[in-house]
Amino acid sequence: MTLETLSTRADALRDEIAKTVRGQEEIVDMLLVALFARGHVLLEGPPGTAKTLLARSFAAAFDLDFGRIQFTPDLMPGDVLGTSIFNFQTNDFTLTKGPVFSQVLLADEINRAPPKTQAALLQAMNERMVSIDGTDHSLGDEFIVVATQNPIEQQGTYPLPEAQLDRFLFKLVVDFPPEAVEMEILQAHAAEPIESRASMDGKNKVMGAETLAESRAVIDSIILKDDILAYILRLVRATRENAEISYGASTRAADAIATAARAAAALAGRDFAIPDDVKRLFVPALRHRIVLGSTAEIEGRNAVQVLENILDQIEAPR
Repeated sequence: MTLETLSTRADALRDEIAKTVRGQEEIVDMLLVALFARGHVLLEGPPGTAKTLLARSFAAAFDLDFGRIQFTPDLMPGDVLGTSIFNFQTNDFTLTKGPVFSQVLLADEINRAPPKTQAALLQAMNERMVSIDGTDHSLGDEFIVVATQNPIEQQGTYPLPEAQLDRFLFKLVVDFPPEAVEMEILQAHAAEPIESRASMDGKNKVMGAETLAESRAVIDSIILKDDILAYILRLVRATRENAEISYGASTRAADAIATAARAAAALAGRDFAIPDDVKRLFVPALRHRIVLGSTAEIEGRNAVQVLENILDQIEAPR
């Protein structure tokens, strides 16, 4: 597969997903980058902003198996991973696989589950395998977690620990679409049967697992120049020296930006990354990886504002 072919197929994926999800072009682009970069995504937004529909549309467009877990306070790790059940006919234990055994896993309202259940996803996200009763089970190279959380209602929730947040390549904030787009959505729904809205039947399969692997091989062939790597490192190290940040981003965060920059360049049809790729990915990749200090909180500044200020201060390579 060539870079031109990859870029063309990425455009086809955007067009196909846009048939179902309207007004979220930037979120769709970031999800594409994450999937090709083998990264997981945390979607944050109020109810009714098509977060679940977005994940299902992605799985359908890529022809990947879709699994969904509705996280609740009583959810146990076995409900996520699966359990071994004794079979009296064979006098042996049989593994009943949980919903984590899928290619695109939607972890819906992940912050509603207790920490023990949230931690059950850590190994799956980091190693793409799970250990059940001492046996390792692979989840496949296509495995990706798309987690959602509601920023409005925090009652009865368990904030994700920093160790798990660090496993997400991006944190994307999903907002309401513009008024004109909302009208298009209403008009489209008014012209179709009600029961068809949640169905993925008839959706075009733009790219399968085999083609996805070929695309990732193309991305793996892209090598970042030292000036781009140095720029990424300066930005990340600046988060550790900023007075408004208590805990800055790690080396893993720098590596995540570099990996995503390779994917972003390839999807744009380039065999090289440019500073604008890094600038575009910097906030989504770090907004969940830093801890703001008291100075920022007193002044009412959020993570995005602090990170954008760092972008303005650090000179990009020419």
